[in-house]
Amino acid sequence: MTGFATREGGDGAGLGWSWEMRSVNGRGLEMRLRLPEGLGALEAPLRKRLSGLVARGSVTLSLRLVRETGQGPRLDPERLAAALAQIVQVRAAAEAQGLALAPVSAADILSLRGLSDAPDSAALPDPARLLADAEPLFAAFLEMRRAEGQSLAALLARQIDRIDALVAEAEAAARARAEPQEARLRTALATLLEATELDEARLAQEVAALALKTDVTEEIDRLRAHVAAARDLLATGGPVGRKLDFLMQEFNREANTLCSKSQDARLTAVGLDLKLAIDQTREQVQNVE
Repeated sequence: MTGFATREGGDGAGLGWSWEMRSVNGRGLEMRLRLPEGLGALEAPLRKRLSGLVARGSVTLSLRLVRETGQGPRLDPERLAAALAQIVQVRAAAEAQGLALAPVSAADILSLRGLSDAPDSAALPDPARLLADAEPLFAAFLEMRRAEGQSLAALLARQIDRIDALVAEAEAAARARAEPQEARLRTALATLLEATELDEARLAQEVAALALKTDVTEEIDRLRAHVAAARDLLATGGPVGRKLDFLMQEFNREANTLCSKSQDARLTAVGLDLKLAIDQTREQVQNVE
């Protein structure tokens, strides 16, 4: 979900501009637009365009106008003084309530809207021209995300292969424990039968129930199904982050059940390795759109 791109342009008549677009991981889609005064009309079309490009993540798009003479917008002294007074007032009220606020930097203050003289609308670039100029920015942004996505897909494929190998190892461990488990059970039953008289039908029911409690066949089958589903999602491409995130929860649930049913040191060790591999994969899935 991370990405970054910049672009600069100008109207050839002394006014230039610079775009910056960045995104970081997020549970949903969140868009922040920072536009110069007088260009609020760009917000709606830009939001619509971004929603068609990005499905998940926290996206920030900034546009800054720059006079090619090197002079930017002039700060309005009265507006600046009013803003500083409000900051002091807010800080005092917070301290009175026992709240400590972080220091405010000059950059924080300059980012506040309304501190500069409102530009002459006639001197602003044409919004349609700015929208067209932003398209190469979007293309560069998507290309960076695409390259990162390809690397992430390869990493996730290796992680899924690791999980698949551990599932096979767990299946082998479950088979290997069957014989010693049966021997222990027979010994315990023989000792119990010598000491007491039990109904054979009831005894058979209890043995069957005990065997069911330690059977991990269903967990192994579901883990294999989840591996196949994860590979299908990676092959499909597109915004599959939420689906992969849900699938990791299902992976973890089956691994937990497998460990709780284990009753075998080797199988438990494999189950713990499996949980670790799933957790590492889930961390990477958080980066997927």
